[in-house]
Amino acid sequence: MSEMALEVRNIVKRFPGVLANDHVNFSLRKGEVHALLGENGAGKTTLMNIIYGLYHPDEGDIFVDGQKVTIDSPHDAIRLGIGMVHQHFMLVPVFTVAENLILGAEPTKGWSLDLAAARKAVRRLSEQYGLEVDPDAVVEDLPVGVQQRVEILKALYREAKVLVLDEPTAVLTPQEVEELFVIMRQLTERGVSIIFITHKLKEVLAIADHITVMRRGKVVGTTTPAETSEQGLAAMMVGREVVLQVEKAPAQPADVVLEVRDLHVEDERGLLAVDGVNLEVRAGEILGVAGVQGNGQTELVEAITGLRHIRGGKVLLGGQAVPPRAPRFLIEHGMGHIPEDRQKHGLVLSYTIADNLVLCTYYKPPFAKGMQRNQAAVVENARRLVEQFDVRTPSIFTTAGSLSGGNQQKVIVAREFSRPLKLLVANQPTRGLDVGSIEYIHKRIIQMRDQGAAVLLVSAELDEIMSLADRIAVMYHGKIVAVLEAGKATRTELGLLMAGSQAAQPEAVQA
Repeated sequence: MSEMALEVRNIVKRFPGVLANDHVNFSLRKGEVHALLGENGAGKTTLMNIIYGLYHPDEGDIFVDGQKVTIDSPHDAIRLGIGMVHQHFMLVPVFTVAENLILGAEPTKGWSLDLAAARKAVRRLSEQYGLEVDPDAVVEDLPVGVQQRVEILKALYREAKVLVLDEPTAVLTPQEVEELFVIMRQLTERGVSIIFITHKLKEVLAIADHITVMRRGKVVGTTTPAETSEQGLAAMMVGREVVLQVEKAPAQPADVVLEVRDLHVEDERGLLAVDGVNLEVRAGEILGVAGVQGNGQTELVEAITGLRHIRGGKVLLGGQAVPPRAPRFLIEHGMGHIPEDRQKHGLVLSYTIADNLVLCTYYKPPFAKGMQRNQAAVVENARRLVEQFDVRTPSIFTTAGSLSGGNQQKVIVAREFSRPLKLLVANQPTRGLDVGSIEYIHKRIIQMRDQGAAVLLVSAELDEIMSLADRIAVMYHGKIVAVLEAGKATRTELGLLMAGSQAAQPEAVQA
């Protein structure tokens, strides 16, 4: 028996204008967590899609348990014991856990569906692997961390011995990440082998047995947590030294640019998501909003940026009251917005990169004169920004929908940062980005602050909030429960406030 659960040898995959995988070799031992790191466009997802049968390699071989195999479809991969948990979950929201688990592999009793057997399977797998889930719970009612367990159970139900986890911690709270790591260790102890794809270097060092780094389609090295560091991994990924600590001078706050007064906002269900929030953001400072996802941050940002109806209260930009649902007013008055959902609110996926880069300015010179569009100026703008922001694409005429998530984010950042701004509202600005891109965007946010812009930063990454913000507002159950000077705030104190602990209430400074 081979000690290798999975091996790929000399895998080559070409797309028009791109060599996505360039003679890649990768080995996964039985019962280990092997992390796969790399910048956006490094070829990680392409390699995993080949292993899972979504792509077919142009060259190279795949071995499972030492035997050479051909994987032409996900069905082949599942039959060979390979399961994949995608970054965006593939669950039917209105189905129960048991119904989602058996979808595509339904147990039957005579001519009818055997849901009792499905519930039994959920309980058996839950107990076997320590994944506590109620088989009768409806998926859309479950927290994100539990939905992820359902995805893992789905793969285990199909008897997966190799599990590919693609950015599994991107939408989890710190507590849910810890729970996931416990589950991962329980799985490996029972012989499951895990490929862990992520951008988060701390997590890799905490959970991985081996780490393979890819850069521009090639494997540049394999190491272990004992032999490397965050700095070393970052340098391998990017090909140069990366500054992981944000360097910034003390803030020089000036006049109030954004003022939020007694804001009340409802969510999609008509429930109060923002409950009497008061905030001020001054020119030349970054106010970070910290909180576990789902505590009103999304609704707060959508209300401020004109994307959601305000039930009560006011938003003022530069002392002027913002009209209801008026994104154009906000853009004209110097607001830039990096939205949480890049595909829904940040891009028109069917438009080219060039067109997406002028979405806020297409009607202004030099891109238009009256009703006439200046295509040459649009193209020149796109070429400059794609190079400046390192958007990995074969062409500026490629549609935004065909880019990787990280490169989609770079297009949005390039568009917003290339305009003169008085206020930048950045919601999860580096989600899904690699260390090199994060370093660049952090520098640009600090640069904007130092040029006199007011920055409202909302992030689920506590490290990002603590390193970038000058003041930190903690949001819990739709309210701002404290505002602290960033230099005096501790991770423990912020964590307790985010969890709603009264014991953590500090002497808050005014918002």
